[in-house]
Order: sequence, then C-alpha cells, then structure tokens
Amino acid sequence: MTAKEFKELNQNNQILHIGNVWNVQSALIMEKLGYKALGTSSLAIANSLGYEDGEDINFDVLYKISKQIISKVKIPLSVDIEGGYSRDTKEIVENIVALYDIGVVGINIEDSIVEDGERKILSKDEFSKKLREIRSNLEEKNIDMFINVRTDNFIMGLENPLEKTLLRIKSYEQNGADGIFVPCIVNIEDIKKVIHTTFLPVNVMTMPTLDDFNTLQNAGVKRVIQGPFIYNNLMKCFEDKLEDINNDNSFISLFS
Repeated sequence: MTAKEFKELNQNNQILHIGNVWNVQSALIMEKLGYKALGTSSLAIANSLGYEDGEDINFDVLYKISKQIISKVKIPLSVDIEGGYSRDTKEIVENIVALYDIGVVGINIEDSIVEDGERKILSKDEFSKKLREIRSNLEEKNIDMFINVRTDNFIMGLENPLEKTLLRIKSYEQNGADGIFVPCIVNIEDIKKVIHTTFLPVNVMTMPTLDDFNTLQNAGVKRVIQGPFIYNNLMKCFEDKLEDINNDNSFISLFS
C-alpha cells in the first residue's frame, strides 16, 4: 500500500481503527482479526524491551522491529517516531527515509520531546519550522509519507489545552501535516471544535471516558488508536496469572 492509499484510509467515512503493535506476534494477531492498518506503540515497544518511553531506545531498535513487522504482515504500517529520534532535522529525515525504504507508509511525530527525563513541548513556531523542513526534504527526495502530527497540550495537562491545540493545528496544517493526533482529548464538544478547525483527518486515542466509535464517527473523527493500553492490559493479565499460580501453588489457574 502507498502513502496515498493510506491517506485515503484516513479520510473514509468509516472510522479507521488502528491496531497498536509492539512486535511481530501482536501485528499478526491484529491482522488476523481484520484490522486494516497497524501503528507501532513507542511505549509498548520500549517497555517490552525494559526501557521507558521517550526515545529511551535508539532508532536502530525501532527500525529493526518495524522491519520485522513489515516482513510478516500485508496491511499497512505507520511508525511512531516520537520526536524523530534526533534533534537534528536532517537526521530525522534520514530516519523517515530508512522507514520508507522498508515499506512504512506513515509516521507519527510529536511536538514535544523528552530531555533529561522530562517532557517539554516545543513552541508552535519551532515545531512548525521543523515540520516544514521535513516535508520539504521528503518532497525533494520524491518520498510520499503520511505525516500524522501529535500535539501534546492535552496529554501533558497544560493550561488551556483546547485553545492552544486549535492554534497549533492551523499552523501544522499549513506546514506539511497530513493528519492531526490529539491524545487524551475526550470531551466530545472539544473534539468537534478540533475537527471543525481543520480539513485534516483527526485522530484520537482510547481513554476511559472516550465515547464509542459510532459517536466519534458521527462527530467527524477519522481515526482512533489503542495507544499502549492493549499492551498494558496484557501485561497486567500476565502479572495476575502469575500471582494466581503462586497463591494456588498450582498451575490449575492456567487452564480455568
């Protein structure tokens, strides 16, 4: 599938439910269950390898895992590159090109970065400049990649998140974004305001109080993701099962 075809998936009337994966097995299971597209979860990948989220692993690790997934599934893969795995735009472009060369059709890139263990949001103008340079460099190389921009005022719990998000979206729309991702936005009226601010497809992430797919679709949301929550839930089930075995002094709970 090409980036153009993937873009069409993100613009359908039917909401696109992206399955978030961290290895080949999780990708194969989601493909088997009928998912139309996959996206890597940076947190799930990092945690599964014993690291924290926030580019704590290096790009080579992400590349290797992405390549393994691409080699085994037939549905499109978008890769979460967080802040780009570099602070240098040229190196970020090189990372994107490397993913493109193995068949990745889309990326998620964030307008916040983690430095010294703390997440900080870049200024609107600083990130817009970076985004514009990335898009320009890719176009020069004749590389079509779906760029889904994650904007982090809500997930970081910053003041006036809706107002700041709306301002950023217009700038990102003008500087090369193909889609907008607003993690941790849950109020349906806030979501509608975001949607009405841009012609780009809007992406939200599952949260305990997020509305069901039908409500989101009727509001105009084009894409929903699972984030790391499938992985987190799976690890919790794993821990609970081990506790049952230890408490029972028996493996009977494995088969009940």
